[in-house]
Amino acid sequence: MKKITKLLLGAVATGLMAVSCDLTEEPIASVSKETVFGSESGIKAYSWSFYEYLPSGSDLGYIEGRMVDYLDATNYQAFLHKDAYNAEVASGWSASVWKELRNINWFLQNCEEAQVEEPVKNNYIGLARFWRAYFYYGMVKQFGDVPWIDHALDVNETDALMAPRDSRELVMENVWKDLEFAQQNISLDKDPTCSQVTKWVAYAFASRIALFEGTFRKYHKLNLSTSSSTWLDRAATAAKYVMDNSGYKLYSTGKPAKDYRDMFLANAPKTDEIMMAEVFSSDLAAVHGTNVYFNSQTNGSCCNFIRPFICTFLQTDGTPYTDRPGWETEGFYAETRNRDARLAQIIRTPGFVREGETVLPEIDGYARLGYQPIKFCVDAKAADTKALNDNMLSLFRYAEVLLNYAEAKAELGTLSDADWAQTVGAIRARAGITGGLTSKPTKVDTYLQQTYYPDVNDAAILEIRRERGCELCLEGFRFDDIRRWACGELMTISWTGMYIEDIDKPLDLDGDGIGDAVYYTTKAKLKAALALVPETERDKVMSRVVSTDPASSDLQVHAAPGGGYYLAWNTQEDKNRVFGKKQYLYPIPAMVMVRNPNITQNPGWENNAFNDGN
Repeated sequence: MKKITKLLLGAVATGLMAVSCDLTEEPIASVSKETVFGSESGIKAYSWSFYEYLPSGSDLGYIEGRMVDYLDATNYQAFLHKDAYNAEVASGWSASVWKELRNINWFLQNCEEAQVEEPVKNNYIGLARFWRAYFYYGMVKQFGDVPWIDHALDVNETDALMAPRDSRELVMENVWKDLEFAQQNISLDKDPTCSQVTKWVAYAFASRIALFEGTFRKYHKLNLSTSSSTWLDRAATAAKYVMDNSGYKLYSTGKPAKDYRDMFLANAPKTDEIMMAEVFSSDLAAVHGTNVYFNSQTNGSCCNFIRPFICTFLQTDGTPYTDRPGWETEGFYAETRNRDARLAQIIRTPGFVREGETVLPEIDGYARLGYQPIKFCVDAKAADTKALNDNMLSLFRYAEVLLNYAEAKAELGTLSDADWAQTVGAIRARAGITGGLTSKPTKVDTYLQQTYYPDVNDAAILEIRRERGCELCLEGFRFDDIRRWACGELMTISWTGMYIEDIDKPLDLDGDGIGDAVYYTTKAKLKAALALVPETERDKVMSRVVSTDPASSDLQVHAAPGGGYYLAWNTQEDKNRVFGKKQYLYPIPAMVMVRNPNITQNPGWENNAFNDGN
């Protein structure tokens, strides 16, 4: 969308504004007010500049490969590495960040005097206030307390330029006021391209923000004037309004084995469900490189899903996979049978076809741990080596709204069976799950609880969290979910992969009775293992060297209880991945406080303290 937006902006967006990282340099606004606010066309053209604040296609493709608990990586963010991140290297408070706010506030200041009819004026004011809420939501998530600025600062406003941070309470109440105005005044009801902010996107965003704030206040025990329950009620109300009035529904053609993935492979968004998306066009050279990121051994972080997360996908009948006898030692083929249909649309499983060829996870290349992502990856192999993807990337979709509603109601203690059926039940039905769709759960899944959320005893809340993980994976929600639930320790979970029966022997990954892969310890043992495979099939066998040494930098194999092994990656680094209490907020960059001594540091990051797990 960014390239497309730039084409639409044209000259209007040139030289919009700038403001320094510490809010002390002279702001510049070079577009004349008369040009912009003299007509609706001028206002509309300027408003396109706000869409530049969306993440790029590469941002969307990379974000979860670096900062989630359910993927491994060849490298991981310095923010998680012991003694690798502090205020000296922190970012997020720069000129390019704050100029976004000045652009919005300059627009709001001057749009009040625009020579257009009141409903038209309020529509664009509502749009700008949506983007101001978008800006501040990102800042509060990252830094907590931040300065609230509601007008375009003048260089002579010394008091404002040198002001301290405002409280989270003040900022977020102002964010909510902005969203209320946006909901009531944005006039665009439906956008066939799904590339613009509509009234319903504003409501969906309100449900997202309110759920984050309500649960963050609850689980971090923040004693603020507006209670967590007030925010949760706001989340439920906004989501329910979308559910009752918008006309959106879950995209489905009645084919659980393909509907979910097809939605993410579409060039034009599926307007039944997609409310807003990054839209791409090969003709306009607006493409993204998600295929490269998820299929190239040398690009991105070479991320694989880990087995603890894969084990959270339910069986087709709606019961936990970990209730299945012998689940701990099921090989790849067996563990992917009779599961939630989304699993085979999120990772490569036996039977996955690309360009007419049945292919397995590339265990000799990308798929270290066996669980190779495919959710956003087109089947064209040419896109694996060069950014060629032009499939849309979702920003807001109806399934998230349903989950926001279900979670808010569950956290408030008011979730009904009817609510469950309309939300989680409906989402699971699309995935081909047949059981547990009409009434909320009452039995706690001990695996899910013990592995992920040991402090949660409510079965419905646990299942909603499971559902968010499965339904929304790779869409940019997980790190925020972990932070708001106060579950940061999940960021240090060991990276273990699929179960294999043995090493130095051929393994049958697709259930056809013929060896497909060998995990070997020496070349001689690989040669001996290949000799056990029919000669006509040997060239197809994938192989990878492994080590039984838990300190090895090679792919590791860890002994499984009862025999066999689990693949493991980089576990020797577990001690260096940390997530302490202070890491729920980022440090304010050091130079900000040098230039404005009234800005104080977040707790735990004082004196340029490094990550230390505290």
